Amino acid sequence: MKRAAVTRRLIGLLLLAGGHPSAGFAQDALQPYQLVRSLQLIQDRIAAGDHAALPMQAKLLEMADARLRAANAEDYKDPKNFRALLVYGMSGGNPVTVEAATSRATTDPQSLAIAKGVIDYLNGRPGEAIEALRPIDPMALPPDLGAFLALVKGSLLAGDQPATALRLLDEARLLSPGTLVEEAALRRSVGLAVAQGDAARFALASTQYVERYLYSPYASQFADSFVSGVIALHMSISQDKLGDITSMMDPEREKVIYLRIARRAAVDGLNDLSAFASARAEQGRDGNTNQDDPRALLYASLSTVTSGTIEDVRAKLGKIDRSRLSEGDRALLDAAQAIAGEVVAPPTALPAEKPAPVPAAAAQPVPEIATAQGADDSGLPPVEGAISEQPAVTAASSGPAANAPDTAAAASPDPATVMPASAPSPAAGPEPADPTDAAMTRTRRQLDLIDQMLGAAPK
Repeated sequence: MKRAAVTRRLIGLLLLAGGHPSAGFAQDALQPYQLVRSLQLIQDRIAAGDHAALPMQAKLLEMADARLRAANAEDYKDPKNFRALLVYGMSGGNPVTVEAATSRATTDPQSLAIAKGVIDYLNGRPGEAIEALRPIDPMALPPDLGAFLALVKGSLLAGDQPATALRLLDEARLLSPGTLVEEAALRRSVGLAVAQGDAARFALASTQYVERYLYSPYASQFADSFVSGVIALHMSISQDKLGDITSMMDPEREKVIYLRIARRAAVDGLNDLSAFASARAEQGRDGNTNQDDPRALLYASLSTVTSGTIEDVRAKLGKIDRSRLSEGDRALLDAAQAIAGEVVAPPTALPAEKPAPVPAAAAQPVPEIATAQGADDSGLPPVEGAISEQPAVTAASSGPAANAPDTAAAASPDPATVMPASAPSPAAGPEPADPTDAAMTRTRRQLDLIDQMLGAAPK
């Protein structure tokens, strides 16, 4: 109750300052630590989803900046005011203000070391910031300062020492629950858990974020990390666990999350995950399905484009409204329709084997013109733009080199050069003209081709 009353009083002063001709008496009437505390209260409301407080945050940052610039050495003898200066800096404040105020302040060496680290951090010097802040334990500081310091140190160490960074982010949350500091710490923890391959930590941090901060204006950054984490950790996160996390979202956010997962999974070739996410996106909630959403239809079709229900898939693809898709999704639709058409196309007759020409003189060796010119003996048309690597293989080849797997052909992006293990070598003659074998070979090539086309699509 007391906190709410203080907030109302400070907001009243803020509004009064905004309409007063001098626009400066309100911040002069308050100590620097009072203005910074007001800023923190507004930021906590924003983290909880109060987007209407965003303009108030901008105004409070302006007022706090002016008051901290105007404060003299006597003001900064009060430890609360100097801590407020540091918190202001770590809340997105102006580094010039922090540096100028620090230069005229008289305080203890540890506070000055923190100030140096904060100034380096704000000016984009992470190495210097880490060195200045490394020996300082956030848990030994007053909670308002320690929470911000733990968040900053955790962010600085995330790249090189992720395990230490996660511990610091936990400390930040412990020191400042229910605040913007906790929101930011949880958001960063999700990404770090993915980098560590820690599926349990990822699921826990995601659950806590959705429970507490789903409506934060920074939740879109969480969504990016969450979708990337589901893709990266798909082997370690069950569909039931994923469903538990998304069930705490409102229906629209849940649909968007599943659509994004379905698309990423389809592009990455994770057909089971794509099919699951597409189905959940179509399913909707409370009897409101999303079956008319072209994205859900497209992503669901991508996971079944080479299945036995290809005619149904083609019909689905044909009903998708292209005008409602992004440019990247239209490219995916084109790829899916092209592959679906190739799967059902009748097999073409393979060319008959030509009789070998009779040499004019048996005593003269016949030059290997086909091998020298790089001709394709497979009887398959080359894919436009692909690089075909045809090794020189003759019937006389023998030894380990002849029996070793053709790693160059297996790694080639051209599906026309990838031959099944049971297929004869080019020197052994053309492929059998059996229609069933030819159809199986075509389907195998189409699977390779769709992987290439989806992999080239924008993610």
